[in-house]
Amino acid sequence: MQAIVRPSGHLLFRDRVFRAAIGARGVLVHKEEGDEATPAGVLPLRRVLYRADRMPPPRCAVPLEPIAKDDGWCDDISSRQYNKMIRLPSDDRHEELWRTDNLYDVIGVLGWNDRPVEKNRGSAIFLHVARPDYAPTQGCVALALPDLLTVLAAGVTSLLVATH
Repeated sequence: MQAIVRPSGHLLFRDRVFRAAIGARGVLVHKEEGDEATPAGVLPLRRVLYRADRMPPPRCAVPLEPIAKDDGWCDDISSRQYNKMIRLPSDDRHEELWRTDNLYDVIGVLGWNDRPVEKNRGSAIFLHVARPDYAPTQGCVALALPDLLTVLAAGVTSLLVATH
């Protein structure tokens, strides 16, 4: 089941509207690494990762796995591991998935630039927990935790990120 993400910062799913945070530069058709934009298009939900030390497994329609303390995501365009989950420590530039804040307590891994991976087209595009003030993301889509859990439990399997 597909949810629609609007550049206005709203996610529409099953006749409900949820407030969402998106990239600081809005939605772009031509996504590049580090441009702080959310990529336009259909982004399938590949799997859901979660912090098992902070919450029970969320209900969802896709594969589910807990995050480990040594999990990261490579965003280094010069690496063979670019836009892939990696084990830390790593010499490649990366994001740590095990964070001290709650933003990655639940991560929906979105299918962007992953089949195949192309250098500099963007990495680590996730559906994750929003900051309390819904501050812009680096390119992800973020929802309040209760809204994220609701959408996942209702069976979302992809996001259509619209340009208008």
